[in-house]
Amino acid sequence: MSTMTRPTYLYYTATTLDGFIADENDSLDWLLSQPLGEGSLLDYDTFYAEVGALVMGSTTYEWVLRHEGGSGEGGSAWPYDRPTFVFSHRDLQPVTEDVTILSGTPEEHRPALEAAAGDGAVWIVGGGDLVAQFARAGLLDEVMVSIAPVTLGAGRPLLGGRFDLELREYGRNEAFLEARYALVGERA
Repeated sequence: MSTMTRPTYLYYTATTLDGFIADENDSLDWLLSQPLGEGSLLDYDTFYAEVGALVMGSTTYEWVLRHEGGSGEGGSAWPYDRPTFVFSHRDLQPVTEDVTILSGTPEEHRPALEAAAGDGAVWIVGGGDLVAQFARAGLLDEVMVSIAPVTLGAGRPLLGGRFDLELREYGRNEAFLEARYALVGERA
């Protein structure tokens, strides 16, 4: 009898030194202006090759549509070639057959997420409040974060909640400090 293991749930993102993934206007200008080099600990292509499915909130989804493609404005296609699940309480439209709009909790949709991921990981793209919901549900294993030498003072938080993490690995890519953390649990 074989025992099925669940996929790994990963949060791969970038943050400012003061813990924001976007400014109060959902801009990533602070991130896109930073230099990147070769030999990254958190190499995107290596990371993405392990991903079987993506999860994101509606704000992230709409940002991707506006800036990365799929909206028809720039003529680009949806940038991901994996099943993508968008958690939202609003009436959003999927831009491709690979995008599914969901409402509810991570626990409710866990079977569908894990079936879609197959042998790959589930990438929780963002935002921080959605990531916290996954963490509280026991569905966040690792936080992989590139920390930029920028402070914003306000904006969208990296992780919406109080959690203990354990540093597993760290490195540098030009301006960024890169770190891998295991989620220990929620703080009281």
